[in-house]
Amino acid sequence: MPFLQRQLEALTQALENHWVNPAYSGWLLLALAIAFFAAATNTLAGWLYVISGVLLALLAIAAPLSRRQVRGLVVERQPLQPVMAGETLVMVIRLHNPRLFRQGPWQLLDPIPQELGSIAPVAVDSLAAGHSHRLAYTLTTRQRGGYSWPQLVLRSAAPLGLCWSRRAWRAPARVLVYPQILPLRRCPWLHSLSQAGAAPADRPYPEGRQEGLTRSLRPYRWGDPTRLIHWRTSARYGDFRLRELEPCRPPTPPLIALNTTAPWLGPDFEQAVIVAASLYSYLHQQGWSARLWLPSQTGSGISLEERSAVLAALATILPSPGPTLVTLPGSVLLWITAGPEPTAGLPAGTKQILWGVGPPGLADHTCRWIDAQIPLAAQLEADDTPLQSVLGSEATVEKELPQPQL
Repeated sequence: MPFLQRQLEALTQALENHWVNPAYSGWLLLALAIAFFAAATNTLAGWLYVISGVLLALLAIAAPLSRRQVRGLVVERQPLQPVMAGETLVMVIRLHNPRLFRQGPWQLLDPIPQELGSIAPVAVDSLAAGHSHRLAYTLTTRQRGGYSWPQLVLRSAAPLGLCWSRRAWRAPARVLVYPQILPLRRCPWLHSLSQAGAAPADRPYPEGRQEGLTRSLRPYRWGDPTRLIHWRTSARYGDFRLRELEPCRPPTPPLIALNTTAPWLGPDFEQAVIVAASLYSYLHQQGWSARLWLPSQTGSGISLEERSAVLAALATILPSPGPTLVTLPGSVLLWITAGPEPTAGLPAGTKQILWGVGPPGLADHTCRWIDAQIPLAAQLEADDTPLQSVLGSEATVEKELPQPQL
């Protein structure tokens, strides 16, 4: 039965694309015309011939009129903005009628990919000569990915509603559906990454600094900036003393590495992508300059830092299990991979997030095993071992500052 249904739909679309396909009322009218003609040949009644001829004439007039309704239009699609999985995608279509007579109404069919969802046919009102119509409709995205489709389809049975005709218009569309980002409120387990050398990007030193740490003090010379005068020491010595600053060295931002070469299962890999996107967003909210690292075919890997580039890569990435040689970077690393065993040979201070059945006795401060039955946000926000947060201790940073030699 499904095979016959698919064949019937293909025949219907072929008739509408290349000629016309009678609607239900058209088929009924055609059946009545044939019945009246058959009755007329048996009874030789002239009025039956007239009725049959009128019905066939209506069908003959409706066919070219419905074909004309889907010709001569100008169809434009506005560019689609990236959205996150689960959000609403807004699609805007502009129709313009450049002809000298009214056209329409129509049904708008947007053949979007099946993975993105489905949209019911949208009714579009008729357009007067020289007028335009802006049509907006929405779709709730279900799955991350990069989707594209080349055309729009308009079909119409106007003005008599007896025959359907359709035409495909070239209106290419491309949209990126980013992975879902969990609204993490806290992640104490992640803060320990700083113990390997990372620091918040916007506060590597106390707030209010000008360029760097004070290295020494020297007498003021003509042309020096007054903002670097150390007023307390100047008052003590009776002349201006200027601070000489140590140039700031930018901290090493932590890397979030997603191992695509691991033996992933489909649902686990989707969760891993969500975790990578959520932790990247959380680190930026906390003032860290995080980066995403992905393995490449050459083995060296690629590193991304811009938010749009990171989300675009996570939207389209797929697992590629195989014997690809992975060269891990030597900076602070958050390694996201699949089990069954933790990866050996990682840089010092690396934290691992793994999927699978964890071996007994594994220290929680080194690896975190994800349970598919527990919400991801709860597992990422949970405490395990007492770790010292380094996101906002200005007093600690003050103690580490070198004091100027007087």
